Amino acid sequence: MNSFSFWSPTKVIFGEGTVAQTGSEVRAFGGKNVLVIYGSGSAAKSGLLDKVTQSLKDEGLEYLCVGGVQPNPLLEFAIKIIEDYKNKNIDFILAVGGGSTIDTAKAVATGLVSDEVSLWDYFLRKTLPKKAMPVGVVLTIAAAGSETSDSCVLTNKALGSKRGFNSQTNRPKFAIMDPVLTYTLPPYQVACGVVDMMMHALDRYFAPDTDNAVTDEISEGLMRAIIKYGKIAMENPLDYKARSEIMWAGGLTHNGIAGLGQTLDFAVHQLGHPLSAKYDTAHGTSLAVTWPSWARYVYRDDIARFAKFARDVWGVVEVDDEAAAVAGINATEEYFRSIGIPVTLTEAVGESVRNDIDELVELCSFGRTRTIGSFKVLDYSDIRAIYQAAV
Repeated sequence: MNSFSFWSPTKVIFGEGTVAQTGSEVRAFGGKNVLVIYGSGSAAKSGLLDKVTQSLKDEGLEYLCVGGVQPNPLLEFAIKIIEDYKNKNIDFILAVGGGSTIDTAKAVATGLVSDEVSLWDYFLRKTLPKKAMPVGVVLTIAAAGSETSDSCVLTNKALGSKRGFNSQTNRPKFAIMDPVLTYTLPPYQVACGVVDMMMHALDRYFAPDTDNAVTDEISEGLMRAIIKYGKIAMENPLDYKARSEIMWAGGLTHNGIAGLGQTLDFAVHQLGHPLSAKYDTAHGTSLAVTWPSWARYVYRDDIARFAKFARDVWGVVEVDDEAAAVAGINATEEYFRSIGIPVTLTEAVGESVRNDIDELVELCSFGRTRTIGSFKVLDYSDIRAIYQAAV
């Protein structure tokens, strides 16, 4: 097996009705004066925010609430929260929502204790935070896995750039995961979440140094579960079994256990970020429209790996490795389409994207200053070819 280091300290409280434990968990991790961050209003309208704040009251905790986090969350909004609440004696951040809210909470938690460093500098990888305020999560969307991950991704609207950084200071202290909270999500949002968690597994699975059988079994099992129960959740939104399986899978695909001992690729995420930054494309959609063209561009670098994926995840029975590899790529693309997600750039953002390829390549390559990926290292011309093929 390849060597690795694994550390995933987030406490998970999973199951129906676990929201009632929010206050006691905040207290257990030292919180006394809590800043509750939530999204565009559904948490308040559904009554969830009231349940969360009541749980905080029951533990004798002080709290303030701020809403308004949008999908593809903005750096500017996180900075505003930091400026508005830096003198309010906050000692704990509680995110109530999905990945966008959680990532905003992580950024705020970092910014509130890092006055000497510009928040964007962390996303530019100029430095890493030495500390952050503790963060807890009440999860409402099975998707990004941010509730258990060390990552944080925001869009700098002024620069039109979507970037992320990884740090152990980003790890939430706890995550309340109640599958019932996902029942009322719009179908498209559920589907985007399914794609996102599937891609977190895929971006780890396709690596240049795959030699850990147990890691492969974990990743392949997660992908099979996501494929099966994601489809069921789309067909029957009130199926607790399906909702619970994909919620837990989302956390596991991004907490680090999938892909252990392998060099992460994440080229598809890097290809997708410019779409979200420029067009405000849903994150899951940005991944679904770029993965098939990426896969077809790179699969010949390790046909056997793609054939293994096809056989072990999709049950492809082709004897020839290349035929199996192509069948697996096609099956993945068709699955995304079957749950209502676009699989081409023109389907996702319109015909005008044909005129924007140069700009997308510039954004993805950081102005021709970086390559992306590890399964196959992609330069400016490679990135352009993949975008062109995705049209």
